[in-house]
Amino acid sequence: MTTIRREVLTLPAAELGPDNPLPPLKPLDEVHQVEDRDRQGLPRDMARQMGYAPLTGLLPERVRDGYDRRREPRPFEAVVMENDRLRVTVLPTLGGRIASLVHKPTGRELLYRNPVFQPACFALNGAWYSGGIEWNIGATGHTALSCSPLHAARVTAPDGGVMLRLWEWERLRDLPFQVDLWLPDGSDFLYVGVRIRNPHERPVPTYWWSNIAVPEERRVLAPADAAWHFGYTRRLRRVEVPAYDGVDRTRPLNSVFPADYFYDVPDGRRGWIAALDDAGRGLVQTSTDTLRGRKLFVWGSGPGGRRWQEWLTEPGTGGYCEIQAGLARTQLEHVKLDAESEVSWLEAYGPLDVDPAAAHGDDWGRALASAEERLEAVLPRADVEAAYAAWAPAADTEPGERLATGSGWGALEVLRGGFTLPGTPFAPGTLGEEQRPWLELLRKGTLPEEDPEAGPPYVTPVAPHWRDMLETAAATATAEYHLGLAQWHAGDRAQAVRSWERGLKAAPDHWALLRCTAVADQEENHPERAADRYDEAFEALCRAAAGGEETAPARWEPALAALGRETAEALLGVGRTAGAREVWERLPARTRERGRFRLLEVELLLAEGRREAARAVFEEDFEVADLREGSETVSRLWAACTDEPLPARHDFRMRPPE
Repeated sequence: MTTIRREVLTLPAAELGPDNPLPPLKPLDEVHQVEDRDRQGLPRDMARQMGYAPLTGLLPERVRDGYDRRREPRPFEAVVMENDRLRVTVLPTLGGRIASLVHKPTGRELLYRNPVFQPACFALNGAWYSGGIEWNIGATGHTALSCSPLHAARVTAPDGGVMLRLWEWERLRDLPFQVDLWLPDGSDFLYVGVRIRNPHERPVPTYWWSNIAVPEERRVLAPADAAWHFGYTRRLRRVEVPAYDGVDRTRPLNSVFPADYFYDVPDGRRGWIAALDDAGRGLVQTSTDTLRGRKLFVWGSGPGGRRWQEWLTEPGTGGYCEIQAGLARTQLEHVKLDAESEVSWLEAYGPLDVDPAAAHGDDWGRALASAEERLEAVLPRADVEAAYAAWAPAADTEPGERLATGSGWGALEVLRGGFTLPGTPFAPGTLGEEQRPWLELLRKGTLPEEDPEAGPPYVTPVAPHWRDMLETAAATATAEYHLGLAQWHAGDRAQAVRSWERGLKAAPDHWALLRCTAVADQEENHPERAADRYDEAFEALCRAAAGGEETAPARWEPALAALGRETAEALLGVGRTAGAREVWERLPARTRERGRFRLLEVELLLAEGRREAARAVFEEDFEVADLREGSETVSRLWAACTDEPLPARHDFRMRPPE
């Protein structure tokens, strides 16, 4: 019979570290954007959904950039689910990731299993890690929950056995969701039932892609003769499958640069995608028709892609590609979820063996037909539909034994909205310190006053209902700060600035308020004024952090690092190099040693005209742990320092040079 048990998985792992305490008023650089000229001639529904409610900011999330690259053995909570055919290892504290899927009769690992935990800056809010199967909800990109805990519990399965439920409240779109892992007794396939609910009285944009990492020495098959190709040049074009420009792109290492291939699966055709080795064996994913999209992501064989592959794991580990499935044709789209409605579907993951001569032959039609015949033989399309029909009523089954605990934000939203969400209880017992001030606002109509000299402000919910409550709360500096964030998130930037300025009248040295107005000045193209306000904000923070002592306590380092970096960059941007140097010198020594700040040091030295000294920094052994996906900062600064070729260790370029 299927069993579920807790285990501890110990991996060489970097520490996640503290989140950035500054609210993100600007989105991280998002590389998945398309030029307007490429939207002409697209299918109507695709063009409409590409323009529908793209994410414009990260509030209420915080950026996760406190991790490093020093790995040592660390324990992770795991839940292992298995029958006599499959063993599934799930990491509920790291986004509910399926870290491993082993076919027991053959001993084959069906996924790319990363032997380390190494965060990198790929998620919408920063920290993300590679490997396994991840559940991406929210908006284009890797979910903000990539390295966050989810609620997890045992639940009675439709067949009377047991399944594992994962659930959480996704805060970028303000939506609860669940993922049910159901492994029937004797089954070679893991069923995954997914449900996203909109409990609000307004439509909400939603997004979902299941990303499956598999070894890259594979051929990827999907039922399509064309795909939408998206590279890191922000161009979208329709190409033939399997080959275009004379190269078979269904073999990941045949591409040079990283790229997405969104397969144009014909309406009515069964949705599936498989990655098969030279013997025709590998993993297949299929689903009910609601999950219409299929995609291949490749790192490519070029130096930038290879460097990223090394960066995400340890030396000697093979590379990977990703096969994916989503709600829309592409990840550049968002789908409208009507008020008080839900969307659900069922996926299946398991082994597939196909005649290798057909799977790897030049006849694409034969390759697809062979794979589809085998899939229909081992898992008929009708069986997937029947499994979905059996699972759908069980989605409301109340969970049993709790196996992991997520955040308290869902409990706060349920208390506020009076929502009834069968199957996904957000219990009051999960409310924590982060929710305490908002619980007081909800119950008493007042927000507890913060002391900016005691620590950074608490996290701000920014949904319309919280904005409404803040507008009627007493107009303290604390309330004005949080109200301004909610208004900024809603796009009412002028009103946000007015709120922050009212807060500053009550608390002129409130460093967090000063920083918010500095960002607003930057966004309104007032760089000199922004630099002045940043300077004030950093000075106020240094006074608050020191508290009369000579040095600030370690707990202030994340705030000093984050605001110090923004301040120095703002000062450099207006040519105030001496001021930027002064900010740099006041940062804690440990902060200045971090890779991100070594790059800032290079920029400072270049601005001071000290090109040789800037070049010398690159000779030191530093790594920028939070280097952003698609970032060209390292190559840009290298080129400013020297005419020498970019060393391989610094080559993270993901697109051809212009």
